[in-house]
Amino acid sequence: MTRGVTEISEQVYDLHMIIFYICCAIAAIVFGLMFWSILHHRKSKGIEPAQFHGSLKIEIIWTAIPVVILIAMAIPASKTLIAMEDASKADLTVLVTGSQWKWHYKYLEHPIEFYSLLATSREAIANQAEKTDLYLRDVDKPLVLPTGKKIRFLVTADDVIHSWWVPAFAVKKDANPGFINETWARIDKPGIYRGQCAELCGKDHAFMPVVVDVRTPEEFDRWVAQELEWQAQEKAAEAARGEMTLEELMTQGQKTYEAHCAACHQVSGEGLPGVIPALKGSVIATKDIPGHIHIVVNGKAGTAMQAYGKQLTNSELAAVITYERNAWGNNTGELVQVADVAAIKGGE
Repeated sequence: MTRGVTEISEQVYDLHMIIFYICCAIAAIVFGLMFWSILHHRKSKGIEPAQFHGSLKIEIIWTAIPVVILIAMAIPASKTLIAMEDASKADLTVLVTGSQWKWHYKYLEHPIEFYSLLATSREAIANQAEKTDLYLRDVDKPLVLPTGKKIRFLVTADDVIHSWWVPAFAVKKDANPGFINETWARIDKPGIYRGQCAELCGKDHAFMPVVVDVRTPEEFDRWVAQELEWQAQEKAAEAARGEMTLEELMTQGQKTYEAHCAACHQVSGEGLPGVIPALKGSVIATKDIPGHIHIVVNGKAGTAMQAYGKQLTNSELAAVITYERNAWGNNTGELVQVADVAAIKGGE
């Protein structure tokens, strides 16, 4: 266990060491007395065992001593636990939502939200490409936070139980569908801090790391301004985008598919027999275009198929649907444009 970079993580570390030393002292005393007694009263010395039955004084002593020890341990533990649960008077609040198998972050004080996805390529996971030092530990877009501010995390999930865990912050909170748990941190040092989903949440549990980019307040404010400007530019570009060619759609669609869809449907489009349906040669990917758009945008209730309408832009949705309809030998020749996606969204 390390000290971490927050006041709470320091308290947790100190509490851990205090309890550890108490346990060591108890072990030394108990085992020391036991081995001394075994050696001193061994049969080869001719020791005759004492004959007695019960002692009220001894019963009181060996009950009172553990009670005193437990009370001494409970006082600092209670103080630390109470401090860990006090998320009041926060300077910044972030809604953290676990989703198979990625994290969604929403800043409640700023109109900023985004998904954070595993950055490791599927080729590296399949041992078809070289693994880097950050294999399964890096994301495409980290959570950015300022130093010196009290940050409240509201943690939930939209499918199964996840757990948002950053060891350096001494923060690990379950993300339960339909419930919101809260925790907090005040981070002292800028830097990159990494964590992981700490709940066995499904087949890609190992593929949803947490990365937090902590910056000075001035750098954080600049990031907020840049993010808002970038979002405005993206919306303007999306609104002004005309029809794309098949080549443009296939190039962008492959990139989007491998980032968001290949985990379940596989890079080959063949899915997982008996678990995840194949897209290669399927009816949904070769026949009904509106139905195909609808299921990608809105997902399918009761299955692992997520709704990507809010996760992806209209151009990404158009591209990935076009890719699915023309990859792996599907070759329908059909193109889905931004306007087609917008029409489905607007009609629901």
